Amino acid sequence: MPAPLHIGLDGVSFTYPDGHRVLTDISFAVPSGSVTGLIGENGAGKSTLLGVISGDLSPTAGTLVTPPVTGFIAQETSLPFTEPASMLIDAAVDELRGVERAIADLSGRMAEEPENTHLADDFDLALARAENSGVWELDARIATVLAGLGLANVDLATPLGEMSGGQRRRFALATLLLRPVDAMVLDEPTNHLDDEAVDFLVGELESFSGPVLAASHDRYFLDAVCDALVDLDPGLGAEGGMGEETRQGARFSGSFSDYLKAREQRRQRWATDYAAQEHERERLEKAAEQSAEDIFHSQENKTETRAAAKFYADRAAKTVGNRRRAAENRLEELERYQIPAPPKPLRFTGIPDHTATSLGVPAVVAKELAVPDRLAPLDLKVQPGDQLLVEGPNGSGKSTLLKILDGKLTDYTGELVMPEEMTVARLEQDDSWTDLSVTGADIVPEIVEMGLMTPEQAEKPLEDLSLGQRRRVSLGKILSSPPDLLLLDEPTNHLSLALAEELEAALVDFPGTVIITSHDRWIRRRWRQRKAQKDGRATLLTLTTLWTEEVWREED
Repeated sequence: MPAPLHIGLDGVSFTYPDGHRVLTDISFAVPSGSVTGLIGENGAGKSTLLGVISGDLSPTAGTLVTPPVTGFIAQETSLPFTEPASMLIDAAVDELRGVERAIADLSGRMAEEPENTHLADDFDLALARAENSGVWELDARIATVLAGLGLANVDLATPLGEMSGGQRRRFALATLLLRPVDAMVLDEPTNHLDDEAVDFLVGELESFSGPVLAASHDRYFLDAVCDALVDLDPGLGAEGGMGEETRQGARFSGSFSDYLKAREQRRQRWATDYAAQEHERERLEKAAEQSAEDIFHSQENKTETRAAAKFYADRAAKTVGNRRRAAENRLEELERYQIPAPPKPLRFTGIPDHTATSLGVPAVVAKELAVPDRLAPLDLKVQPGDQLLVEGPNGSGKSTLLKILDGKLTDYTGELVMPEEMTVARLEQDDSWTDLSVTGADIVPEIVEMGLMTPEQAEKPLEDLSLGQRRRVSLGKILSSPPDLLLLDEPTNHLSLALAEELEAALVDFPGTVIITSHDRWIRRRWRQRKAQKDGRATLLTLTTLWTEEVWREED
């Protein structure tokens, strides 16, 4: 039987030893040459599914086929910290170096045994393999990959343990791109990549001939490279409609932008169908409660004889009996096939009457504001109600600026003026909780009504929640009583695609002042779209690093 050229799943399910079932009857295929994105809410099972496909986990049911050599990079990589980076690169290209060694060996043996035709045949095969696998350009290929991932200036003799987490992650990705694999399975591949590195990765995946499955929260990446999406959230995908839940693992053909449009159309149909259902339910419940007396009184005439009154009463009783039975039967049918309520979108609640728009003075005025080695001097004026996006490369001081505005960092030079009566709150880039035994509902009683969690999730202790779910608690804590000035540091970190979209939509309508920092190219692109559409609230601030004066690349 020939080796498969695709990734295929048929009825795959997975249950952890404690009985927790994560995957149920997953069936889809990733054909050769396709880049398929894997999406879903936090905790939907994306990493589990990739673990099954990579062979790290065994499915409890169903069948799986993959090409012979399937390369896998996990979200959290485990690397030997004491080894130099060169070890990873050498291991990745060892098979191709072996082709070089085989050609050299065969060449020497042919010189010693010119009459051996078998050696000549093996030599021809080795040459053909070298040509097909790019052996002769291997050194140039290594240099290209390292440069593309921003590793060109990193000394390969440096132990991996002395590198940043981002550098180690990029080296792990480099080894995957350099290995001769038949398929790729990627878990959050754009983590720790800047714009140029993401674009390089997109180009690599587009030119790869085998199947690629990539789990990602990066909306720009999904839109740029994916030709299909697999949604692990039943009921939230773009397929289906009329209130019907989609199955877990439904495959959608098209880009991420196409997916969003289809999903929104489905959401609207779902909401319309649900409203019609509830209206019909109310009508049927009233019909089921109707009495014979209601009908009789509507037809009763005070001058009628007793006989006539009895006639109408009997007829009314028979009529109401039929109506009630029909209504009850229809209600039973409605209960069996009822449309579930559509998920609630994120909503700001508890917005105070006093907002920054009522101050009558600028919300923020900064002159020559700077922090040595962290923030280059800048001048800034933010009017009440403005929504400022701060962008810039790593090290440009984006988080530092928010800490100054939040009052957490006071060791700065220059002048900063903010109204004393203005309330300020900051969502930090990474969440930190001292007590993981409390629940989301303990911290934010209205978190379910805000659309941030299901009732079941809200009752779980923080220690049992994913990073994305804890992020929702942090959001809820701030948004349940929004401040005059809302500071958001990489707010879409660890958020599901759906919630990130809903957060952005909610921000547009928020009446207070917003200052946000983000590496998210999707957010930055939309911000520029708002400016192009003459949205007076959307403003931009681009920071540079103190050392290189590097400017964040603007979108085309």
